[in-house]
Amino acid sequence: MLIVNGLRKYFPIRSGILQRHVGDVKAVDDVSFSVLKGETLGIVGESGCGKSTLARLLMHLIPSDSGEMIFDGDPVGGMRGLPLRDLRRNMQMVFQDSYSSLNPRLPVQDSVAYGPRVHGMNRTDAMDLACDLLDKVGLRASMFGARYPHELSGGQKQRVNIARALALNPRMIILDEAVSALDKSVEAQVLNLLGHLKREFNLTYVFISHDLNVVQYISDRVLVMYLGQVVEIGSVDAIYDTPLHPYSRALLDSRLSMDPDDRMTEPPISGDPPNPVNPPSGCRFRTRCAFAETVCAAEAPSLSQAGPDHFVACHMVRRGSGHSRLLS
Repeated sequence: MLIVNGLRKYFPIRSGILQRHVGDVKAVDDVSFSVLKGETLGIVGESGCGKSTLARLLMHLIPSDSGEMIFDGDPVGGMRGLPLRDLRRNMQMVFQDSYSSLNPRLPVQDSVAYGPRVHGMNRTDAMDLACDLLDKVGLRASMFGARYPHELSGGQKQRVNIARALALNPRMIILDEAVSALDKSVEAQVLNLLGHLKREFNLTYVFISHDLNVVQYISDRVLVMYLGQVVEIGSVDAIYDTPLHPYSRALLDSRLSMDPDDRMTEPPISGDPPNPVNPPSGCRFRTRCAFAETVCAAEAPSLSQAGPDHFVACHMVRRGSGHSRLLS
């Protein structure tokens, strides 16, 4: 469905009266991956690793510095590529903040109908479609359609955003922390709703979240990001059962155990993430890695296959001895 090659985004830092360029925040740096039709790709990583920036780059809400996107066989943008209008008809996004992503001056039915109207549908048909979609996400249009966003709970607003994302009949939906602001009972309802809608509309999801348990529940494959780069990608079973990158292992070890007797004696990872303005040479995780060697500082590791549908960017995994050390 989607192929991303070498995507990069640096945010310039300017200083002084003349606003001279003094550096860059390397938010997304040479990211490549693919999303298969009908799957859910989960993206995880610490705050500031570039997950949300990557989502906005995929939607072309912000321009990329370099790299290419191929959507269902067609390159995106350019003179002969897929126009952004067509891309956004086929790819929609649900944002983390369910309130600020809705127009406070529009009733929710009008918000859902707005996209189809922009793309040429007449008002009557658009409002009928919005009514049907609100019913599908569990909000009776007769009861909720005329309400404004401030009259809804957080879970109800997020359901409206999901309905709005479905209004153009997209093939892919990007969910950026779509359930992180909800309490657990509502979160479970929204996750079940997403699973139902995926089957009904034959959707493909890119699901971004800090909650590793939620990502494990909903995803088919998982992509792990660290400081703007992909460090590991594979099936959900491979990532959660046998993570190979030291960062992936530390990330999963940081989950709280449900067993009160299983207490953590040492932190799974130490130190703070490096400055994205001036990241370490070579492997960006080496300053926090217990397995780092000289080669880690001299050369940046590339993604290499470590198993069926399992890729990892780590020098120690590429070496036979290092592989056994990481698995021990």
